[in-house]
Amino acid sequence: MTKRRIEIMDTTLRDGEQTSTVSFSAPEKLTIAKLLLEELKVDRIEIASARVSEGEFQAVKDITDWASENNYLDKVEVLTFVDNGVSIEWMEEAGAKVQNLLTKGSLNHLTHQLKKTPNQHFKEVKEVIDLASSKNIITNVYLEDWSNGMRNSKDYVYEFLAFLKAQNVARIMLPDTLGVLTPQESYDFIKEIRDTYPELHFDFHAHNDYDLGVSNAMQGLKAGADGLHLTVNGMGERAGNAPMSSTIAVINDFMPNIEIGVNEKVLYTVSKLVENFSGVMIPANKPIVGANVFTQTAGIHADGDNKKNLYFSDLMPERFGRKRQYALGKASGKANIQKNLQQLGLQLNDEDLKKVTQRIIELGDKKQVVTKEDLPYIISDVLDRTYEEKVKVNSYVLTHSKGLKPSTTVSITIEDETFEENAQGDGQYDAFMNAIRNVFKRKKTVLPDLVDYVVRIPPGSRSDALCETIITWKNTEKEFKTRGLDSDQTVSAIKATEKMLNIIIN
Repeated sequence: MTKRRIEIMDTTLRDGEQTSTVSFSAPEKLTIAKLLLEELKVDRIEIASARVSEGEFQAVKDITDWASENNYLDKVEVLTFVDNGVSIEWMEEAGAKVQNLLTKGSLNHLTHQLKKTPNQHFKEVKEVIDLASSKNIITNVYLEDWSNGMRNSKDYVYEFLAFLKAQNVARIMLPDTLGVLTPQESYDFIKEIRDTYPELHFDFHAHNDYDLGVSNAMQGLKAGADGLHLTVNGMGERAGNAPMSSTIAVINDFMPNIEIGVNEKVLYTVSKLVENFSGVMIPANKPIVGANVFTQTAGIHADGDNKKNLYFSDLMPERFGRKRQYALGKASGKANIQKNLQQLGLQLNDEDLKKVTQRIIELGDKKQVVTKEDLPYIISDVLDRTYEEKVKVNSYVLTHSKGLKPSTTVSITIEDETFEENAQGDGQYDAFMNAIRNVFKRKKTVLPDLVDYVVRIPPGSRSDALCETIITWKNTEKEFKTRGLDSDQTVSAIKATEKMLNIIIN
C-alpha cells in the first residue's frame, strides 16, 4: 500500500498560548521548540505572532538563532498580518523565514471587520506576498473563518483560492476558527476544495468547541488534506485546538494509508513539560496523557489482564512511554492487589490477601486514595492483628482551640462493658491517652509506657496520603510495637493504641 505523507504542524507556542492565563517565557518557548522538533519530530512549529511584544520578539530570536544553527529554520513559522510590511520587517529582525499570513476566509469577516471589498483585500495580500518573496521569506496563507466562509459565502472562498493559486504561496491553511464544523462538513468542504485544486497544498486547522477536533482532523485527512495543525494537550483559545496526542494515536491506529513522522513515545514527556510551563493541568481522564487512562480500577479487569490480556487494546501505555497501573480502592479485587504486589516484589498467601483486600475496600468506602506505595503499610497494619479483639474504641471527639488545652471525649468498649471518659492534655493524642488511662484505672489495669512514637508516609505521597504511626510500648515484662494506619496522623496513633490495649487485655 502506498502511503501518503502528511505534515504535522504544532502551534502550541502560538495558538496554544492563546489559552486563557498562559504566557510562556522566552527560555520556556525555546525549550519546547527544541523538544517538538528534535524529540517529538513534528514537521513544523508555529511559534509566535509578529509585533506582539518585546518578550515575544526575544523568544522568536532565540528560537531562530538555535534553528539556524541546527538546520531547522525552514520549519519555524510566525503568524503575520496584512499590515503594509510591518510584520515582514519584524520577522526579518527576528530572523524568521516562514510567515503564516492571516487573511479573511469569509465574506462576513472581510465585510464587517476589515470593511473592504474582495479585490481590495486581494490586492493588499498580494503586496505582502510579493514583499516576502523579495526578501526570501516563504509564505503560507491562513483563510481565517474559512469554515463559515464555506457555509455562507462559498463563492468568495473560491474567488480567493483562484487568486492565491496565482501567487507565490507554499501552503493554504484552512482553519475552523470557531470550531463549528461537523465531521461530515470537514470531509465535504475539504474534499470539494481538494478536487478543485489537486495541485495545491492544504493544511487543516481544527478547533475543539464541540469536542470534535480529533474527528474533524481525521475526516480532513480522509478528504485529502496535506497537513494538520495540532497543539500539545489541546491547548488553545476557548475549548482549545485538536490535541496532538489523541490525533497522532488515531492516525497511527486507524489510517494505514497515512504516514507521519511524529515519535509517539515522546508524547507524554512533551505533554508533562507543557503542563508544567503553562500551569494548565491535564485532566486525569484525558486520552493518552491523562493520569488515569492506563489505570485499571475494577478487579475484573485486572483479572482479565492476567488471562490472555482480555482488557488490553492497541492503546498500550508503552507506546507513549508510560506503564499500566492497577488502582487500589473499593472496586479492587485480589487481581488488582496481586498486580501491585508483583510490581513491589511481594507475595501473600490467600488468607492474608483476603484480609488486605478487605482493608483496601474499607479505605475505598471512605473515599481514601490508596497507592501502590501504601501497600506495605497496609500489609503491616492488617497482618499485625494476632489477637482476639476485646477492646474497641467506639468513638471520640478531639478538640484543639487556640488558648485552650486540647481535650478528648472517648467511648470505649472493654469485654462488652462500655465506658465514656473526658480528659485534657498537652495535645489531642495526649488528651486521648489521659482519658484511656482513666478508664483503665477503673479496671485496675496499668497501661504500658510509651517509649517511642514514629510517623511515616509512603515516599512521594501527598498531604492526603495514608499515614503509618508506629508506637513502641514498655511494661514490666517487655517492649513491643503496634502500628496504626489512617490518612489522619492522630487517628493512626489512636488505632495503634487500640491494638496495644487489645494486646494487654489478651
